[in-house]
Amino acid sequence: MSADTREPDAQGRPLRTYTDPAYRPLCDTLAQVRQNIDRLDDDIVRLIAQRAMYVKDAARFKRDAFQVSAPARQAEVYAKVRALARKHDLGFDNLEDVVETAYRALVAAFIANEQAYFDKMKTIGDST
Repeated sequence: MSADTREPDAQGRPLRTYTDPAYRPLCDTLAQVRQNIDRLDDDIVRLIAQRAMYVKDAARFKRDAFQVSAPARQAEVYAKVRALARKHDLGFDNLEDVVETAYRALVAAFIANEQAYFDKMKTIGDST
């Protein structure tokens, strides 16, 4: 079976170049790019797993479904991650939008799971 020529050659030389003279390539091959992305993905998923446990813990402090969804906190998180994207941007156009979009999906999934945890919990003491 022959290689799919629609897929880029991971070991081949670059086929395009940026016109911005300030741009500095990070890797010599697409394989190196992918290896670095895979390394970062491992770090990112490890951190998301840690974040998930704090989301799980947060359910203990909520009174109802509205508090689980916490729309004011969501808005705060989106504004914060946009600011972090500006702070950490190394030259990627629209990074703020990419980060906010990713966080909107992340937060929606976390809220759904937090709600499931919340629904299985029992109330302790005075819930007012």
